[in-house]
Amino acid sequence: MAVIANDLKKGMAVKKDGDIFVVLGTVHRTPGNKRAFVQATFRSLRSGQSSDHRLASDDRLESVSVSRDKWEFSYHDNTGYTFINPENYENLTLAPELLEDAKDFLSENMVCEILFIEGKAVSVEPPASAILKVIESPEGVRGDSANNVMKVAKLETGLQLQVPLFIKEGELIRVDTREKKYMGRA
Repeated sequence: MAVIANDLKKGMAVKKDGDIFVVLGTVHRTPGNKRAFVQATFRSLRSGQSSDHRLASDDRLESVSVSRDKWEFSYHDNTGYTFINPENYENLTLAPELLEDAKDFLSENMVCEILFIEGKAVSVEPPASAILKVIESPEGVRGDSANNVMKVAKLETGLQLQVPLFIKEGELIRVDTREKKYMGRA
């Protein structure tokens, strides 16, 4: 089945130049008086390398069928990130490169979607929001209470992000995993 470059979406898999690629992101560009094109970031299934590709808006690529399964994150060690299939309790250990930004949000027993192409795990997608514990957060400065004043907090996964002044160490907060932004207290 063919797909037009304009219709590419994150998470799709396509065949190009004899290799299978996972689409990591796309941007549609229309420069001034020139023809529109799609700037796509692909990760090669064969080499694991990410690369940018410039495609004409009407370029056709062969799509590859993918399956998405829900797995629970179990733990992380020096061999990688281990997930468990909640249906049959099968274990799957993935290399850190496959997780990209997802590793910033993983907490024990979190259910994630793993993308498989031809039986091989190629990427992990966390839920849209995650509840994480603040482990480091400087105190707000007295008198510094203007609207929307933010400070940097470190979360249990090592991720650092902007949070409101009233957030203290030990609190649980909800984080938007797509934009890496504070959403509110949990």
